[in-house]
Amino acid sequence: MGANVANDEFNRTLSYANKTMSLLKQGEVPAYPQFYELFFTYSTGVNPGLNERINSILGDGIPKLEIVESLYNEFLKSDAVDERVSVVSELMNKSIGSVHSAINDASQIASSYSGSLEHAGNALAGGLDPKALSDLTEQLLAKTKHMQESNGKLEKRLDSAQDEVMLLKRDLEEVQRQSMTDSLTNLYNRKFFDQNIEHSIITARENNEPLCLVMADIDHFKNFNDTFGHQTGDQVLRLVAMTLRSNTKGADLACRYGGEEFALILPNTKMNDAVALSNKIRKAIQAKELLKRSTNEKLGRITSSFGVALLSPTDTQTTFIERADQALYAAKRNGRNRVIAEDDKIMKISNAA
Repeated sequence: MGANVANDEFNRTLSYANKTMSLLKQGEVPAYPQFYELFFTYSTGVNPGLNERINSILGDGIPKLEIVESLYNEFLKSDAVDERVSVVSELMNKSIGSVHSAINDASQIASSYSGSLEHAGNALAGGLDPKALSDLTEQLLAKTKHMQESNGKLEKRLDSAQDEVMLLKRDLEEVQRQSMTDSLTNLYNRKFFDQNIEHSIITARENNEPLCLVMADIDHFKNFNDTFGHQTGDQVLRLVAMTLRSNTKGADLACRYGGEEFALILPNTKMNDAVALSNKIRKAIQAKELLKRSTNEKLGRITSSFGVALLSPTDTQTTFIERADQALYAAKRNGRNRVIAEDDKIMKISNAA
């Protein structure tokens, strides 16, 4: 029976592996360990969120490298981050434990010293001959020296622990930052977006302030990527990210939503201001001429499309994002390289069609 179970398990995992390699091959995705892990996890079906996302993408064909990288960062990379957080927490606990131990040792020595002083006081009260007084003095001097050494060690240990905790704190902050940052563009990632859009909605309603959401997409990115290669495609993504970052400030949040799609969360921003900012970014992206780094070959310019939605009183996180997405799709359907707000007349025409 054990042999049959082992054989069944072998066949089952082999089928997952074959499906994984098939997906990698179809998408021309390098079989790096992290990408193999992504598609193997998808093949097993153990992560419903990942499967739902990939299934929605598969309708347009096997996802390409940049999308695969984004999916890995979103669904699987956090495990490594969690491990690093665990390691930092363990080191911090050890440092704190060491301090507690040093304090406990010092406390015991202080208690012993206190007892010695009490004993000496009682002896002096009863009267001592010169020899006994000399012996008592030597004992107190030795105890005092031991106490001073103990306090010195504790002081050094506390100073050392303070430095260690500061370093661990910085390391932990860096780990947390990385867990919320897209590795390619250095913008906030989808995980950060999902956490902060809900918070932004709550804050806007509590303060009775407007909140706008902008969804942006690079036009014809797939064709550009297929024509000039993934490295040049990555260069385009970084360029767009840099443009978004340089045009947002204060409480504004620029995120890589997934693949070639980006999002801007704009607190306390009216619709007309969000549209104006989107057009400014769109023009800035279009103004940049791309060069292939290896050859300095001119690759032309890229354009982008934007959809803008304003938070309504009845919005949920889902409906808010859906309306911004609908405006983005309207921009792409109507010629691309434009900004469309949800209240534009063209939206009504587009929806009617």
